[in-house]
Amino acid sequence: MSDVTDAVARLVDHGPTVPALVLASLAALFATAGFHTRWSRRHGQAPPADDTGARPPTAERPAGTGPDGTGPDGSEPGGSGPGGESALWRMRTTVRDAPGSLAVLCAALADRRIDILSLQTHPLTEGTVDEFLLRAPGELSAAELADVVATAGGARTWTERADAHDLVDAPTRVLGLAARTALDAAELPLALRQLLGRCTIRSLPAPAAGGAGARAAAAVPPEGALEDTVLRLRAPEGGVISVERPHLPFTPAEFARARALVELDARLGPRVPRGRDVLTLPEGSDITVRRADTRDVPAAKAMHERCSARTLGMRYHGPVGDADRYLNHLLSPRFGRTLAVQTASGRIVGLGHLLWDGDETEVALLVEDGWQRRGIGGELLARLVAMAADAGCESVYAITQASNTGMVAAMRGLGLPLDYQIEEGTLVVTARLDPAARAAARLAQAERIGRE
Repeated sequence: MSDVTDAVARLVDHGPTVPALVLASLAALFATAGFHTRWSRRHGQAPPADDTGARPPTAERPAGTGPDGTGPDGSEPGGSGPGGESALWRMRTTVRDAPGSLAVLCAALADRRIDILSLQTHPLTEGTVDEFLLRAPGELSAAELADVVATAGGARTWTERADAHDLVDAPTRVLGLAARTALDAAELPLALRQLLGRCTIRSLPAPAAGGAGARAAAAVPPEGALEDTVLRLRAPEGGVISVERPHLPFTPAEFARARALVELDARLGPRVPRGRDVLTLPEGSDITVRRADTRDVPAAKAMHERCSARTLGMRYHGPVGDADRYLNHLLSPRFGRTLAVQTASGRIVGLGHLLWDGDETEVALLVEDGWQRRGIGGELLARLVAMAADAGCESVYAITQASNTGMVAAMRGLGLPLDYQIEEGTLVVTARLDPAARAAARLAQAERIGRE
């Protein structure tokens, strides 16, 4: 474990100063990781509109493969369809906690030429949940696999197709999640989803004493609560984080992993990546682009006061007087990521938001009147789209008005395929992010991390 702690220490050296207690949290997260396999981040249910986390990344797949990484006929890449060489499966099943029970199941799998690539056990009060990554003959169906397991004594079996991404070394993946969380508070929802697979993450903030959020927080003990398909944890900023996975109950081991990751986030406190870029606009003015969070709310409100009613109306599509109410939500890393543009004097003159919303991701821009038509909107939008691609999003959309020619031009300037729809009197422009764009974004992100 000393090697693990040293590795984590080197990773978080790029971020804020990390106390020894944080390294203990990282070690606890790693120790509970075992050989945990990602449960279908590629088939994930993206969060609903009230979800506070980021949607799960969509992993890249080779050309000609389906959404689950298999070929058009369901075979593993390199196989030949139903009669092909092999296919990968993720499987969970519950067996009796008795000597020989697991051996019987393993023997049954071997009889059908099913290879066990990884195995993890989750002890329960009654019985044991066994988690497998399997390589099976390409012609074997999900129903046939379930029948094999049931005959061998397995119960409450869950299966799903896997692909080569699930072969990634689990300890390496867990260390990566911990490092990303240490560097950026906005990564916590993404990291939880990659740790637990398909799930819905919601956050109930802690309002004034006596409110609904305060009562919900009081109902959750400091160590959190596990209720079958729901995890509830105290949120680092107050309130409660709720993680739901209706298709697959959580195990105590998964609960411990999630709790360790949230504890790490809480101990590090508010943080965003420190990097910033200084850009020179065409007319010669220098601006700085950086990440922003709720600590920038006062400066953002001051920018609102300098914006015209028309500019605010174009951005928020509602009463101008309500604009300030949105800022705590928009700048919270739990709902997405925000970029701020500031002048040499430190005044914020532009904000760009990447907001997680269902199966797609919203982008939104606000540029102060006196700084419009200088290329700031296009610069913000290009960076937001690169961030969306890096997170694995397949598309981004902007809600605007047809008269907002600046936003429409900025979307066209992306050079991506666009769809246009009119919904309830507003224009929705959707840009599709192809695999090449997502791969380029990941490469650029890796290069930036290397320079830091």
